Amino acid sequence: MSTRTTVITGIGSLVTNDPGHGTGPLGLLTDAAVVIDGETVAWVGPAAQAPAADEHFDAGGRALLPGFVDSHAHLVFAGDRTAEFNARMSGQSYSAGGIRTTVAATRAASDAELDANVAGFVREALRQGTTTIECKSGYGLTVGDEARALRIAAKHTPETTYLGAHIVAPEYAEDPAGYVDLVTGEMLDACAPHARWVDVFCEKGAFDGDQARAVLTAGIERGLTPRVHANQLTYGPGVQLAVELGAASADHCTHLTDEDVAALAGSATVATLLPGAEFSTRAEYPSGRRLLDAGAVVALSTDCNPGSSFTSSMAFCIAVAVREMGMTPDEAVWAATAGGAHALRRSDVGTVAVGARADLLLLDAPSHVHLAYRPGVPLTAAVWRAGIREV
Repeated sequence: MSTRTTVITGIGSLVTNDPGHGTGPLGLLTDAAVVIDGETVAWVGPAAQAPAADEHFDAGGRALLPGFVDSHAHLVFAGDRTAEFNARMSGQSYSAGGIRTTVAATRAASDAELDANVAGFVREALRQGTTTIECKSGYGLTVGDEARALRIAAKHTPETTYLGAHIVAPEYAEDPAGYVDLVTGEMLDACAPHARWVDVFCEKGAFDGDQARAVLTAGIERGLTPRVHANQLTYGPGVQLAVELGAASADHCTHLTDEDVAALAGSATVATLLPGAEFSTRAEYPSGRRLLDAGAVVALSTDCNPGSSFTSSMAFCIAVAVREMGMTPDEAVWAATAGGAHALRRSDVGTVAVGARADLLLLDAPSHVHLAYRPGVPLTAAVWRAGIREV
């Protein structure tokens, strides 16, 4: 079956994330062109050498980069936590307990309502350049509600994560061991067919190291790959457990010992930083600089959720990472694209290279640096996802 081809010319600055194509880790090319053939990239190089194609798009000297890869999001939920946010901004501290409010609203919502919410957030993210997004369960905390969350999520992304171990379900408040048994037994059986990943909130007020190990090990035995909410609110065992079990990512990484940093740097586990959470809770930011200097692979993600980081904007996270976490604009853009792909163990996204999925973001700016240079400004000019122009 033949496919139509499109050549994008007039690209003032092209981020390929392939050092073989251009300068630096971003593989930067100037005066470049890209050819899309169906769902994939068929050619990348200087505009003067671009082959002919069925259709032509003139980028007008603007910057083109891979679509953002958001590797940590909680989109299957209902309800609103404006009052909690307002109270926190008025002086109350953040804790994991607020999740229970969303659990109650999510359980009460219909499948159609939850599906519409997820679809809306995916569209919202796409308009801002996010072409790959991960989605977790975790706001149902019953067998039926967790399974339906993953079924709904799977309609919108293949990157679905079983997070029955988000917090201990209210019904098990006095029996956390019983809840862990449920999460690693009947609930896992119902959810594993709809998930690629297994996750756990390893944190004071949620699950301790032993409980987290039990959850992750059970998921691994069912063919799921682990990722871990680690070291967000306090120092703890989450990062070390993630590395030990070969998790794809340890997410948050706010409170790290030197041993934690060394473990991440010496492993294939990606340190995924979620600056929206610190911004929205007035907490201490993680140090991207410390991790990068140690040699760890760093990703940026939104942590889009109704309680601690209600943003779907990867551009916002890039700006905060540059301003507050010691990262350069190049490092932050790489972390929001290729870094996210590493965190999802994907080689077909997060790059503009021959054979990669044609997920592209055209900025209404001459350089990717404008994502940090012009915070809060909507810079999306066009978005292609799997070769189709969506925006």
